[in-house]
Amino acid sequence: MDALDGKDLSASALQVYQTGDYKNAARLFGEAASVFLAQGNKLDAAEMKNNESVALLQAGDARGSFEAAHGTAQVFIESGDFRRQGMAFGNEAAAQNALGRLDEAIVNYKLAAEALEKAGEDQLRAISMQALSGVQLRKGKVFDALFSMRIGLAGLKQPTFRQKFLLFLLRIRI
Repeated sequence: MDALDGKDLSASALQVYQTGDYKNAARLFGEAASVFLAQGNKLDAAEMKNNESVALLQAGDARGSFEAAHGTAQVFIESGDFRRQGMAFGNEAAAQNALGRLDEAIVNYKLAAEALEKAGEDQLRAISMQALSGVQLRKGKVFDALFSMRIGLAGLKQPTFRQKFLLFLLRIRI
């Protein structure tokens, strides 16, 4: 298989994902990852594993989602790609959250937010902080959850009206 095969598989997987056939999309993303890895293209392989992770989580397979995402952040750390590093940590955290591994999810959501901040991705960072807040609420850490939400929203360069209103409410609450 050549490079085009990995790209073709990736494009097909994305089309299948958009139809809602998450299990089949996950399989195709996994195949694309294998092709890229066989070619020595670790970055694209890791990205495909993250896409596979998202599709598996959508399909209700949290364990498979975790296994697909686990370790991919390291590939992006080595390449200095903070955006994809943050996404990888976030995908791993989402799977851990679904598995009930809340302490591990908290750690990975924090790592995701840090990497996304370095990448200048304020909206994605806010999403990570909101997810972190949700996990903290599940653990009964209300103050930590409010603080995480506030930090995530405060870092936005151009917050939406809804985000501004929520930040206003959080300032009153805290």
